[in-house]
Amino acid sequence: MNSTARIEAFLEMMNAERGAAENTLSSYRRDLEDASEAIGGGLAGAAAADIRAYLDDIAARGFAPTSQARKLSAIRQFFKFLYAEGLRGDDPTGTLDSPKKGRPLPKTMTEAETGRLVDRAAEEAGGAAPDGDRLAALRLHALVEVLYATGLRVSELVGLPVTVALRDDRFFMVRGKGDKERMVPLSAKARAAMRAWLAARAGVPAYADSPFLFPASSDSGHLSRQVFARDLKGLAARAGIAATKISPHVLRHAFASHLLQNGADLRAVQQLLGHADISTTQIYTHVLEERLVRLVNDHHPLAD
Repeated sequence: MNSTARIEAFLEMMNAERGAAENTLSSYRRDLEDASEAIGGGLAGAAAADIRAYLDDIAARGFAPTSQARKLSAIRQFFKFLYAEGLRGDDPTGTLDSPKKGRPLPKTMTEAETGRLVDRAAEEAGGAAPDGDRLAALRLHALVEVLYATGLRVSELVGLPVTVALRDDRFFMVRGKGDKERMVPLSAKARAAMRAWLAARAGVPAYADSPFLFPASSDSGHLSRQVFARDLKGLAARAGIAATKISPHVLRHAFASHLLQNGADLRAVQQLLGHADISTTQIYTHVLEERLVRLVNDHHPLAD
């Protein structure tokens, strides 16, 4: 079995046994194929020195430490699979150190900025759309309200089934990474925005049979992440917020940060975001630290 066949076997295992998402599988494929092409004789037969040379090469080519670490992680998992399956008698990644990388704080928005963004979306949905396209404005308003109310990943948001809006419940189940389900809440404003979009959507014959809340004539059948990201940046600019400052992921971070600033528990936020490990959610500990400082300064009897 050559390197290509072994990479395919590894990806099949990740899909079948671990329920890896399509985006994750594509990322593993790119990283493993890139390493296999760069290492003479293919990746499956590589020695530790070959992999170390490859990592030195991508570092010299200017790849960020985060990208280097991601590539090494894919290679490590690949060799663990080969070892577990008896396709190799050793794991050449065992002695390799991960590239050192800082952990940047996530970009986020203030509550005032988020309020301006949501208010602008509501105004445009109410008839103030700049190009007169009220259908697109109603869709964007629903997307923004639901994203800020739930903290969904953008892929989860654009792929929501229409049944979420039809049921009009205060909570709904979403299937996230690793095919895991979690419950997320819907605010009254988000439910109202979805109802308005649903009524407008019903007037478009092409959308009638779509199982998606946000249908589109794309390969997936639903609105693409790229189109939503573009529309969101346009909305931000019209709300007086720098377009470079916002993305769907930034709104997800705002959801988490604002919950924590207002007293939410880190574990609860972990569950709402769908993080498998609390360590992923701990990028928000700076928000908790700020809250504790404010709590002491505001309520301690000896505070100035």
